[in-house]
Amino acid sequence: MDKSKGYQLYFSSYSSINSTSKRQRNLLSMNWTSLLLLTIFLSIANAVNGLPCPGGCTCDDDTYVVTCERGKLDVIPITLNPAIQRLVLKNNKIRTVDAAFQFYRDLLYVDLSYNHLGNIPKTSFTNQGKLQELHLNKNRVSSISNTTFQGLKSLTVLNLRENFIDELPRGIFSILPKLEELNLGQNRISKIDALAFEGLLALRVLYLDDNLLTTVPTASFSVLPSLAELHVGLNGFTVLPDDAFKGLEKLSVLDLSSAGLSNVSIDAFRGLNGLRSLNLADNKLNHVPTAQLSHLSRLEELVIGQNEFTIIEKNSFKGLTNLRKLDVTSATELQTIEKGAFSSNLNIETINFVSNKKLDTIEDGALVGLPNLKHLILKENSLKSLSEAMVSYSELHSFELTDNLIHCDCQLLFLSNLMSVKMKNITVQCATPLHLKDRPLRTLTADDLGCSFTDPRQQAILVTLCVSAIVLLGGLGLFLFRYRQRVREALKDYKWNKRAISRKEHEYQKTFSDDDYIMRQHNIKPIPVTEL
Repeated sequence: MDKSKGYQLYFSSYSSINSTSKRQRNLLSMNWTSLLLLTIFLSIANAVNGLPCPGGCTCDDDTYVVTCERGKLDVIPITLNPAIQRLVLKNNKIRTVDAAFQFYRDLLYVDLSYNHLGNIPKTSFTNQGKLQELHLNKNRVSSISNTTFQGLKSLTVLNLRENFIDELPRGIFSILPKLEELNLGQNRISKIDALAFEGLLALRVLYLDDNLLTTVPTASFSVLPSLAELHVGLNGFTVLPDDAFKGLEKLSVLDLSSAGLSNVSIDAFRGLNGLRSLNLADNKLNHVPTAQLSHLSRLEELVIGQNEFTIIEKNSFKGLTNLRKLDVTSATELQTIEKGAFSSNLNIETINFVSNKKLDTIEDGALVGLPNLKHLILKENSLKSLSEAMVSYSELHSFELTDNLIHCDCQLLFLSNLMSVKMKNITVQCATPLHLKDRPLRTLTADDLGCSFTDPRQQAILVTLCVSAIVLLGGLGLFLFRYRQRVREALKDYKWNKRAISRKEHEYQKTFSDDDYIMRQHNIKPIPVTEL
């Protein structure tokens, strides 16, 4: 066949079928005649070299990748290389997965997100045995069945996020034995059958966040023995009952953010012995659930901001001996962090207290005794001052204190000195007093900070020292007065012994005459009297 005639025949045929598909795009499938024609046209396409890429698409025949983003397509193109492996059709106006899709049998990755898909015919993927990733997020899919994904025996990732699915019936995903990640977030799911996830023995990541669930679907989780990551936030649970995640012994990551929780039962997390990361942010907890968290001995990361507790008490995180990172962001009622709050968390490396608008007190020693603490973030709070005994500043690798209400006085001289020597990358600006407002703490001298004895605090220290000395002297005087008789006797004994020793020395000195002393000094032997 002449190449130009082949082009002409191919495109005239495609134009005819394309217009037909447009008129019938709301149908669930094409008839056998159309399928036969499509087969003929695709055979022609294989025979003709150098077919142009459809408008709005980018085709790479070396890597077998086709990208048609924002091309205003309303059907899946049939003029593509049948050997393509990666097909991206996002941000178009495609309404259905028609029969043309069946002729790309080597596909490994398909992205049909941000289209107008309202239904998926049950035969749509029967020839996609090699497909590994399918992205159908941000469409209008309202229902799926256990035949919707028939043929996807190699699929490992299925993304159905941001659709209109409202129910998950029994065995709906049982034909996907290799599925590892399933995203059902941002749908309208209010009901999940106890065996909805039956057959997903390889599933490791599950998103059920931002749906209409009112209770934790505990029974549905029991058939997921390999699940490692679960996202169920943005629902309406209110209460987390005992054994809420029973059967998920391998769970490593649990996201319960914005789940509406106001009550967490004592044994809610029982059985999650391998949990490493827990997100409880943006709930309605009025205190840190210390007893509930104590089951999670292997927990390494805890996010618990945007709750309603006012204080982090001593031993709030008792039992979390492996905790590495704590994030408390935007806890609008938090005011105080007590000394000993982290006494059980000797392995902690990073602490974030960010944007807690009422947090104005961190007690002395609250962060002392943490040998592995390297990163301390305290920005956007209401802290006015820091004590030198609050934390081992010199051991920190990073420290942030921006956007607080820092009052620059002599109490912060130690921090100014540290910033000049070891913490040169830290910026702290003064909020008060007025004459130091917006000035960097690093640039202030001891005189600027009022470190003199005219300073009221210095005077208080001096008064304290004087009072202490007076009390000490008064105590000593009272002691001497009370035991004066014993003291007097002790002194008498000492003087008598001293006089006795003096008499003995005097008598000893008398046993030698002056002449004897001189001769002993010069080693002169005395002349016997008989020789005279």
